[in-house]
Amino acid sequence: MKKKLVIIKGAGDLATGTAHRLFRCGFRVIMLEKPDPDSIRRAVCFAQAVYSGVHTVDGVTAVFTHDPEKAVEAANSGRVPVIIDPLWLSIGQLRPDVVVDAVMAKRNLGTAIDEAPVVIGLGPGFTAGEDVHAVVETCRGHDLGRVILSGSAATNTGAPGKIGGYGVERVIRSPGKGIMTTFKDIGDPVEKGDIIGTVGGRNLVAPLSGVVRGLLKSGLEAVEGMKVGDIDPRCRRENCFTISDKSRAVAGGVVEAVMWLTAVYMGGRGTPPDEKSLEAHLKGGSLFAKN
Repeated sequence: MKKKLVIIKGAGDLATGTAHRLFRCGFRVIMLEKPDPDSIRRAVCFAQAVYSGVHTVDGVTAVFTHDPEKAVEAANSGRVPVIIDPLWLSIGQLRPDVVVDAVMAKRNLGTAIDEAPVVIGLGPGFTAGEDVHAVVETCRGHDLGRVILSGSAATNTGAPGKIGGYGVERVIRSPGKGIMTTFKDIGDPVEKGDIIGTVGGRNLVAPLSGVVRGLLKSGLEAVEGMKVGDIDPRCRRENCFTISDKSRAVAGGVVEAVMWLTAVYMGGRGTPPDEKSLEAHLKGGSLFAKN
């Protein structure tokens, strides 16, 4: 049986964790990115394949391809292809079984529920049952990774989750508009006050001691207030090069949603279940609403 095809919009941190889990679960995965990815945790982002041609994360290899046909060939050969397609035009050509919006824009940039038999959105900006079939919670806390079949994810607070007891304090933001120049690399140890780079000639200072967990690629343009770096106070260098706990939790939610909704659509068993039908099923009723 031919493996089902999943297209993921975006190839950043959470998108990569999702692609990695789906690939390991036997799906063919193709990722769509913009021409100049600005991922911070680029060591664990398949988006880096756009710059290097090939990028491996936790044993799974992504390759940059120039067109949808070559992407299908790469996916069939056991790799995760990344295409430059910021307008997602290849979705209509490839007709995937599943579409996952993992752009993490905190709003819907155009994803529609009819793009594929199963459409999933990560985080805030989507409403299950309206523009997607399911939403996966991305906010750290009790509900991280939860599959939402009716309604939306928690509202974006703008505050990063705490790591090693630090939240907003560990994030480095651009002091203005300019080109990023880095003096440190991901995984490097730093002390509080160290200069890790510049934006337009203005210094970027480590806000605390630890290791550089994320850093915008040198040569890219940053704008004022943009997140350009992240310091991990736990000082575990190896964590900088492996998929995070948050990304794995979100990826698990995506796999759950895909398996759940794929069984509905591919089995021809009616419309996707919502929270009420799920509750009825758990009480011994019928799981699937009939057309």
